[in-house]
Amino acid sequence: MEVKKIIVGITGASGSIYAQRLLSYLKTYKEVEVVLVITEAGEQVWQWELRTKPPKEFKRFHNQNFFAPIASGSANYDAMVIIPASMGTIARIAQGVSTNLLLRAADVMLKEQKRLIVVFREAPLSVVHLENLLRLARMGVLIIPAAPAFYFHPKTIEEAVDTIVTKVLDHLGLPHQGKRWGT
Repeated sequence: MEVKKIIVGITGASGSIYAQRLLSYLKTYKEVEVVLVITEAGEQVWQWELRTKPPKEFKRFHNQNFFAPIASGSANYDAMVIIPASMGTIARIAQGVSTNLLLRAADVMLKEQKRLIVVFREAPLSVVHLENLLRLARMGVLIIPAAPAFYFHPKTIEEAVDTIVTKVLDHLGLPHQGKRWGT
């Protein structure tokens, strides 16, 4: 899959560093258009965890702006990554509830049969969480838990986080220099 237009959604789940690292990679791809939509809670958690504001070098749509292009399939975005994805967001997507732009953009990805990736960071998982994740998986959503790999012996938090972020890049079809098993 050749991805050219990507939506990055950021929710209020803990794990803003995953979004920060993904965006740091995505800005290096000159041929890729990236747009952001961040929930209010996502903005708050980002600032709390990272002690900074989200980056300004990406086009960003307000989460209540239903006139943004990403609210329509005719805008023809190739993929959406929700990173981190809260369990509340996952539940709403699984049930088809589109009460904000992030949820509507995810709904558009589903209806247009485009790549939708959710990276959740939650533990433990309840039966409701598992059922919602299963429902999304059955719809074709790629689910990547924010559970870093340690067989590369990461020396920093960023190196551990990158084991997940590079999986996201792989599933977006974007080349990267991240470590792979056996290499």
